[in-house]
Amino acid sequence: MRDDERLRVPAGWEKSERQVERERLRRRSSVRSGSVATVSTILVIVLLLWLFTASPGWPRVRDTFFDLDQFVEALPDVLDGFLLNIKIFLIAEPLILVVGMLVALARNLTAPVFFPLRALAVIYTDVFRGVPTILVIYLVGFGLPALGLQGTPTDLATLGIIALTLSYGAYVAEVFRAGIESVHPSQRAAARSLGLSHGQTMRHVVVPQAVRRVVPPLLNDFVSLQKDTALVATIGPLEALRQAQIHVASTFNYTPYLAAALLFILLTIPMARFTDYLAARSQRRRGQ
Repeated sequence: MRDDERLRVPAGWEKSERQVERERLRRRSSVRSGSVATVSTILVIVLLLWLFTASPGWPRVRDTFFDLDQFVEALPDVLDGFLLNIKIFLIAEPLILVVGMLVALARNLTAPVFFPLRALAVIYTDVFRGVPTILVIYLVGFGLPALGLQGTPTDLATLGIIALTLSYGAYVAEVFRAGIESVHPSQRAAARSLGLSHGQTMRHVVVPQAVRRVVPPLLNDFVSLQKDTALVATIGPLEALRQAQIHVASTFNYTPYLAAALLFILLTIPMARFTDYLAARSQRRRGQ
């Protein structure tokens, strides 16, 4: 029983026999459901392992993808490269949030004088949502330095961050825009009736509500971003995937790819579970 529930319980109150019995049956049902789920999961895992190990090509796959010596040898270099993946993610994530919010706000400007900004925001989202992320990385990584403009970054990781920001900024902008449009128009009308300007209404009334509503889908986008940092390897930075490719090229054994995959899994699974938790909490708050 939660603390707020205890405060509402009158002094001297005791549960009825029927309520005690219901709670006992509910606990028994929960234990039974958990046991069935555990047993069925174990059986499925055992069945899958048997299917893999009993297949004709398993010995070759085991030697090629599950070589422990190659795993141990490649892990330090892959882990060192994985730190670059984390660095790229941590820098790109706040930049994407800023770009996405600015584009979403630009698309919600209604005054005729802001039509060029709205048009640019629409073009940006349409283009960068339509072009695959790997092509954006190629175009930015090789095209931007080729322009020869003064001050153009030449660091490959920086170019990868710019490309990821441009690509994911378009998706996040649409998430923010959906959150902004989900706020009921009466909220804006009430704020304007109190004398708030359009900017003050967006800042103090609309945007805070919109951000709270779109946190779960935003986290889903960032789970994808964590994985897509590996695409930066296509333009040369020595991140996890590139380090794995170097070991594979020298040994013709694909176990280093498995090492890189496990590192990405260890990074993305906690974020995915946290996203599920926030989504479930949001549903509980709405009474669903």
